[in-house]
Amino acid sequence: MASLVSSPFTLPTSKVDQLCSISQKHYFLHSFLPKKANPNTPKPPLRLKCAAVGNGLFTQTTQEVRRIVPENIHNLPTVKVVYVVLEAQYQSSLTAAVQTLNNNGKFASFEVVGYLVEELRDENAYKTFCKDLEDANIFIGSLIFVEELAVKIKTAVEKERDRLDAVLVFPSMPEVMRLNKLGSFSMSQLGQSKSPFFQLFKRKKQSAGFADSMLKLVRTLPKVLKYLPSDKAQDARLYILSLQFWLGGSPDNLVNFLKMVSGSYVPALKGMKIEYSDPVLYLDTGIWHPLAPCMYDDVKEYLNWYGTRRDANEKLKGPNAPIIGLILQRSHIVTGDESHYVAVIMELEAKGAKVIPIFAGGLDFSGPVGKFFIDPITKKPFVNSVISLTGFALVGGPARQDHPKAIEALMKLDVPYIVALPLVFQTTEEWLNSTLGLHPIQVALQVALPELDGGMEPIVFSGRDPRTGKSHALHKRVDQLCTRAIKWAELKRKSKAERSLQLPFSDLQRDGYNVDGLPESSEELIEEILHDKEAQFSSPNLNVVYKMGVREYQKLTPYAAALEENWGKPPGNLNSDGENLLVYGKQYGNVFIGVQPTFGYEGDPMRLLFSKSASPHHGFAAYYSFVEKIFKADAVLHFGTHGSLEFMPGKQVGMSDVCYPDSLIGNIPNVYYYAANNPSEATVAKRRSYANTISYLTPPAENAGLYKGLKQLSELISSYQSLKDTGRGQQIVSSIISTARQCNLDKDVDLPEEGVEISSKDRDLVVGKVYSKIMEIESRLLPCGLHIIGEPPSAMEAVATLVNIAALDRPEEGISALPSILAETAGRGIEEIYRGSDKGILRDVELLRQITEASRGSISAFVEQTTNKKGQVVDVANKLTSILGFGVNEPWVQYLSNTKFYRADREKLRTLFAFLGDCLKLIVADNELGSLKQALEGKYVEPGPGGDPIRNPKVLPTGKNIHALDPQSIPTTAAMQSAKVVVERLLERQKAENGGKYPETVALVLWGTDNIKTYGESLAQVLWMIGVLPVADAFGRVNRVEPVSLEELGRPRVDVVVNCSGVFRDLFINQMNLLDRAVKMVAELDEAEEQNYVRKHAIEQAQALGIEVREAATRVFSNASGSYSSNINLAVENSSWNDEKQLQDMYLSRKSFAFDCDAPGVGMTEKRQVFEMALSTADATFQNLDSSEISLTDVSHYFDSDPTNLVQNLRKDGKKPSAYIADTTTANAQVRTLAETVRLDARTKLLNPKWYEGMLSTGYEGVREIEKRLTNTVGWSATSGQVDNWVYEEANTTFIQDEEMLNKLMKTNPNSFRKLVQTFLEANGRGYWETSEDNVEKLRQLYSEVEDKIEGIDR
Repeated sequence: MASLVSSPFTLPTSKVDQLCSISQKHYFLHSFLPKKANPNTPKPPLRLKCAAVGNGLFTQTTQEVRRIVPENIHNLPTVKVVYVVLEAQYQSSLTAAVQTLNNNGKFASFEVVGYLVEELRDENAYKTFCKDLEDANIFIGSLIFVEELAVKIKTAVEKERDRLDAVLVFPSMPEVMRLNKLGSFSMSQLGQSKSPFFQLFKRKKQSAGFADSMLKLVRTLPKVLKYLPSDKAQDARLYILSLQFWLGGSPDNLVNFLKMVSGSYVPALKGMKIEYSDPVLYLDTGIWHPLAPCMYDDVKEYLNWYGTRRDANEKLKGPNAPIIGLILQRSHIVTGDESHYVAVIMELEAKGAKVIPIFAGGLDFSGPVGKFFIDPITKKPFVNSVISLTGFALVGGPARQDHPKAIEALMKLDVPYIVALPLVFQTTEEWLNSTLGLHPIQVALQVALPELDGGMEPIVFSGRDPRTGKSHALHKRVDQLCTRAIKWAELKRKSKAERSLQLPFSDLQRDGYNVDGLPESSEELIEEILHDKEAQFSSPNLNVVYKMGVREYQKLTPYAAALEENWGKPPGNLNSDGENLLVYGKQYGNVFIGVQPTFGYEGDPMRLLFSKSASPHHGFAAYYSFVEKIFKADAVLHFGTHGSLEFMPGKQVGMSDVCYPDSLIGNIPNVYYYAANNPSEATVAKRRSYANTISYLTPPAENAGLYKGLKQLSELISSYQSLKDTGRGQQIVSSIISTARQCNLDKDVDLPEEGVEISSKDRDLVVGKVYSKIMEIESRLLPCGLHIIGEPPSAMEAVATLVNIAALDRPEEGISALPSILAETAGRGIEEIYRGSDKGILRDVELLRQITEASRGSISAFVEQTTNKKGQVVDVANKLTSILGFGVNEPWVQYLSNTKFYRADREKLRTLFAFLGDCLKLIVADNELGSLKQALEGKYVEPGPGGDPIRNPKVLPTGKNIHALDPQSIPTTAAMQSAKVVVERLLERQKAENGGKYPETVALVLWGTDNIKTYGESLAQVLWMIGVLPVADAFGRVNRVEPVSLEELGRPRVDVVVNCSGVFRDLFINQMNLLDRAVKMVAELDEAEEQNYVRKHAIEQAQALGIEVREAATRVFSNASGSYSSNINLAVENSSWNDEKQLQDMYLSRKSFAFDCDAPGVGMTEKRQVFEMALSTADATFQNLDSSEISLTDVSHYFDSDPTNLVQNLRKDGKKPSAYIADTTTANAQVRTLAETVRLDARTKLLNPKWYEGMLSTGYEGVREIEKRLTNTVGWSATSGQVDNWVYEEANTTFIQDEEMLNKLMKTNPNSFRKLVQTFLEANGRGYWETSEDNVEKLRQLYSEVEDKIEGIDR
């Protein structure tokens, strides 16, 4: 990247070892790449034993660097001051103030010691803090917002509060604020008193602007004082003056602050007349430049000064210079800790950009953004892009945030908004040495929260000196930050015809972009990029756009030498012709459509076994060097979910310049289309490859429906219901039983032997169970075909989605679910009907079917009213108003009047359909292309949550800058409620199937995306298994847990082995910390072992391994930092594995890294022995399915994380654990066995004509989707052995025995068809599918035929 070109660059070997990566699924053109094996024998990465540094925490700094002990030669009274602050910016200012006072030595000697909040995690530091308080006179606290540390501070200060002469706490959590004490002034009644002073703390809604309210209070002092009793007025006034001094922050202000407080409240100084000056007040908001003579309150005045600068060249002052807005914290400026700000300003100016650096004294920057960045007359922005150097959310800082207010301000501004990071809790060296990168609390406060405002590019631009606490610029990082901000600014200023774009996209010509020679159709485009239509996925025939010689590659790629350890000397044999590195793709005018290289190690079993992943290969690096330095892209669009760039080795968050995603993306603005239902991986792309992620819709969903024998069954059941009381009842039941057997339903339903006489009651039950099973299949949602960007679904395509949205109760919005409303008219509760239907009670199954049919019918009738003849939704708002206005013509009422539900509650229906009308508008809104254009024109893209549109319609409309959620906000109370239901059902089912015994251990998986979609349901399931509850703080953040008593729990605490996906680890490291603390706390409870399996196993394992019980209770595992997945998916997809043991070794090698809440700064540490021993006690394995679009065989992630067969091998008794899947995709949550879920998946997708015909209608990509489902089914056979033989047999009948289907697949996509045939042969060869020799022979012949076809050989 540009910032590295000027300096020699080598990567220390210890760093290489810390870098790791992933590959899961390819997308769009990426699968056309060669899958050549690498002949170089790979060297495993160096083994790194991560020993805990010092105390194992994130920072090793101590209070001693902030301790001043005076000499006191004049025997003056000593005043001891202890302070605790969030950041170190006050350290140098306070130190200077104390030294000034001690040097003047007139009335007292000052002893001072300061702590950073984070240091108090260390037990020794905390003990010293408590000891320091014992003889302190004054305690000062500021910005204490981390609950677990706030509790420690409160406990320590409370003990000494009555003895202390003064306690001053500035904006912090309420429980710490209550410690305030100044004479008669106290805040112990905080939030209860009637005075406006106390009301300020009570109004939770506006506490995002808490500090601004404080500032307002400071300014309106006289008004406040008249509300306070006179004897308290003086003390209250001094508190407010203290706040003014503190916020003023300069050494002079702090000298006078200490004089005032000690002179007024320290008994030894009581008689003395200590003079102090009033606070020097600074502007609350304004513009500051290090070379300007003053702070400015008017942007025009500032720009006038800028235009007269003698030190600046004319180009910088001229009208064509890009203008960058900077947002700064005033506290850094007034305390003199501003060198990092100065460095950014100087670097931007050196690169030819004007700057407008604004600041605020409080925590709400939305006002100054509007005031100083937007021209009040034209309403156009003065700036072309903005960088916030505060690291905080725009409104609210580390306390409560007001994201809607921030988004409103940024939408008006409408320029790219970058939030860069100063290191807060770590020194520069600590950050550089950390595999995690940024401290988890900083990730939560300064990465996750700004993302909710639409902030992007979390580049660490400044570090902290361990001795002085002062910030200093990291010059390479500052260079990159400034270059990227200017590149974004240039997008706004360049004309479309001038912009160079690297993207797989073709709707640009009519928008004014130069796309010379772009073909008319997508087929022609594919042909031109592939050259050879026959070889659609065969790489050697890809179009080569550029050949890069080795010397040129080394010159353009400063980190090339670092790749040699994994890949040997360039060019290597990936994306290379032996002499040059090859860049695949095609250029059309200013648009380059490129094919991103693969990871390169997919087909290499040895590399897949490494516990840490390899660096990018030379071809990968050459590709990005070409895009940035030869093609000179103004922007890059990554297309599809997901690529390899964001999963390359490096720190988890807060990249350094030796992290590969950072080096590869260099200085190119990165726009990235990501599926709206995958916010977790989108967030990884946002943080690690600096992407502006734009959401797109998942394909429209339909009900799976019934086909072949299942349809016949449905007709037979219908006959039975009308004829069951006649003499034909028994005969029809016999037909139902034999047809159910033919459909392989005997695995799911306990069917009686054929020909046995059954009583009428038992007949109803048999029919009810079969009926329940086929209704489950029929109503399953499945995506139809693929989504095309910019083509919203038609209204009727949206019906199935609306039916599912309507099926959920939304009590917080006062909306009842449609099934609940309809069930009420039958005098039943919907939950009771669900349970009855699950048991196969015939009348309940039938009633549920009628409710489902009435839901679909009434919603279809409603949607039809809002559509035109083409099936498009038109003006929902007006149509809905007219419908709701009269009430008579309500289409849903008309529909229901002809059903048994005609008495349904009109008012509840009206509320529900008004909500559904809003949802319909969002589903069919189209801003996917609009947002891309906005991003490419250097505008602000409105942020929005990612997730499941059915649970959370706020995910819609798509085309938003997708974000996750505040990681400290989960699990929510609602998620905890849902989790309890699922856990109890899981434990009951396991008990019923295992002789009434509870499972002692459950091995389960935590995924990033499903915890975002469900607000932490699976996280809550783990907590409920071990019997603990999360405890939220005053701001609703979850950083603590408490055990539930065994009496309340009503069962033993179940042990867990938690495998976190790499993405979960990146996004929710705080929650991993919480889980680890929870498990260890439970292991140390004084309870009987038969009631606490966590304790039982921890004690056994501690004895076996000779370690402490606390360490033996390690249960939270994932990959090494910077690595993702177990690689089982890659091995299965590429058939690069020998036997199941090899897959199990991959799992153990890559997934045995533990997180330790006692040494969080160490990151992920390998603890394979503990991992194996914990897994060996598992009686059950468990995963969650959270949304209908992605099921078990749709993606390879699920089997990649499944340890079922592995647990069997590790168990001493060799018993296979039960395997369960919780399905919360509908209102009727289910716990099924893994085998049941695989069967359901096969019936609704792979074997369902509605699904595969939908896929085939999308052409070659559809064939690949069919092949992928079969490959993933083999993956489940390999990891769990839970796939029935008939699934393969039926798939063979559907895709191979049917000549018409076979020819269609071969013609549409020969390469994917070859892989399909190969997968059938592999399933047979590995013993997962027993079939006739004729079938196998036919497959072998087909394989030879398709091979010849691809190679172009005619026989």
